[in-house]
Amino acid sequence: MSDAKRILVADDAEEIREVVKIMLEDAGFEVILANNGKEAVEKFDESIDLVILDIMMPKSSGIDACVKIREKAEVPVLFLTAKTAESDMVEGFEAGGDDYLTKPFSFTELLLRVKALLKRPYMGQQNAENSHSQIVIQDLVLDTDLQQVMRNNKEISLTEIEYRILLLLASNKNRIFTAKEIYESVWKEAYMPNSTNTVMVHIRNIRKKLGDTGPNAKYLHNIWGRGYRIV
Repeated sequence: MSDAKRILVADDAEEIREVVKIMLEDAGFEVILANNGKEAVEKFDESIDLVILDIMMPKSSGIDACVKIREKAEVPVLFLTAKTAESDMVEGFEAGGDDYLTKPFSFTELLLRVKALLKRPYMGQQNAENSHSQIVIQDLVLDTDLQQVMRNNKEISLTEIEYRILLLLASNKNRIFTAKEIYESVWKEAYMPNSTNTVMVHIRNIRKKLGDTGPNAKYLHNIWGRGYRIV
């Protein structure tokens, strides 16, 4: 049986599907193709190691497909799209996406991002033998074994990336992390010019979910011109 990683690629543009398929297969991956979001959800199963989704597709968008796939598994999701507005990035990340690459794209960059996502440990892949551990920040509790975030005994639902950013900062209280340091620590890939915006969007989403918005942040602080920290 082949040990090749299986990647599901969904895009309504046939030429993009075929080119991505050829590129990924040449790199040693097994590729499953879907014409739209609905078909992507139907073809997804536990054997899939990574999903690449276009956002604007007929029948079901990449956003909708991501939400439904996230209900089944914590598989890494990369959005491949022509949409470049920050609001589109926010929508993609809130749906559970891990990374975002805009068209036209470099196949070298796509391959680097795919490999980085596949190297990253996911919630379902953690070592169950770790001793029980918690990080407490005021009324916020991070359970590092269960990878849960609780406030007043209520779970706060974070995406994989959001959790890892919060864990990085919470594990290093009072240390200021630049956007570059956060990106390279969490995404496990080289920092690029648009990476700062990616980090900012995720930080904003974390604050929103924690109810930590406004000028008087309770948990996550923006140190102007330097970066972010938790005190």
